Amino acid sequence: MAKDRNLLLDDLINKTESFIKQVEAFNTNEIERLNAKPSNESWSVLECIEHLNLYGRFYIPEITARLKSASPSKNNSFEPGRLGNYFAKAMRPSPKMKAIKTFKSMNPNGSLLDSTTLDEFVNQQNDILKLLIQARQVDLAKTKTSISISRFIKLRLGDTLRVLVFHNLRHIEQAKRTLILMTKS
Repeated sequence: MAKDRNLLLDDLINKTESFIKQVEAFNTNEIERLNAKPSNESWSVLECIEHLNLYGRFYIPEITARLKSASPSKNNSFEPGRLGNYFAKAMRPSPKMKAIKTFKSMNPNGSLLDSTTLDEFVNQQNDILKLLIQARQVDLAKTKTSISISRFIKLRLGDTLRVLVFHNLRHIEQAKRTLILMTKS
């Protein structure tokens, strides 16, 4: 089902702006609390955010390069691709959300982290906001990006942006739940 490009991008921009505020609010907590975790297998608040930073380090340069090489387009509609839509729906948080095993290279468990993790995330989100604004000028279906799990698989830019933002939402929600748990203990 086709979506209006600007409405889609507005939604992703709004979510990204809220991520910045939420992560800036994490900075009011002591580092010990942000590094605390309910179990050895679970992630701390900072590990959740570092996981997102790891993905941002791949996707921000990838999207930037694709936007630079994309032709301007007046096409204001976006039709999600089958695979991209599947990935986006899988990332979107829901009450029946299942845990997804992360790749070892993207797993921050056991990392020594500090407030620079939060600063990097905020900086990345500001970069993503700029990319979302630039994306208004291109065809979100014709512009393709590689994905982190395989450079051979290409997704439509609109799907990649949805996956990236929904993935951020998923783990910020996880970080908020972790902070609540660690505040109670």
